[in-house]
Amino acid sequence: HGVVVATPHYVTRAGPRTKVDPDLLAEWSGWDVRSALADAFGVPALVLNDAEVHGAGVVAGTGLELVLTLGTGLGSALFDGGVLAPHLELSHAPVRWGMTYDTYIGEPERRRLGDAFWSRRVRGVVEGLRPVFRWDRLYLGGGNSRLVRPDQLVRMGDDVVVVPNTAGIVGGVRAWDLAAARPA
Repeated sequence: HGVVVATPHYVTRAGPRTKVDPDLLAEWSGWDVRSALADAFGVPALVLNDAEVHGAGVVAGTGLELVLTLGTGLGSALFDGGVLAPHLELSHAPVRWGMTYDTYIGEPERRRLGDAFWSRRVRGVVEGLRPVFRWDRLYLGGGNSRLVRPDQLVRMGDDVVVVPNTAGIVGGVRAWDLAAARPA
């Protein structure tokens, strides 16, 4: 609802995977970004994470649709009947060997492993999440989604679709329609 719940990438001075700055953590935690922006600019504001905006550009609005964005880390958004479910943040949950999803399938691991082995990891993550969410459609987006190997994508099934990174632009506009449909 426009209030910062967690923002792991803005609470470090040197970027992702560096030490958290306690002062920045205190400044961001619980900050009502939506109200601050609306007050500063005198217009309504909508605050979403990148996966939510990306999803707004691609969801069909029927059934349960999960959006995973692959890039620096893992972004996630869940839509039920086109309505965004707030507060889904898979990126910092543990997945394997004490690693989070961000570190397990994020960009540094993709570079270290190469696209073929990384794609198998992505497929493993998708298969691990399937019984949790039981989606009707899973959309893989973000800058690295195009690097998932076709053979691994086929093995994920027909309910998993790679969508273009440009969906975020469409989603920025469409998110307002989806927000209007969300129950108060």
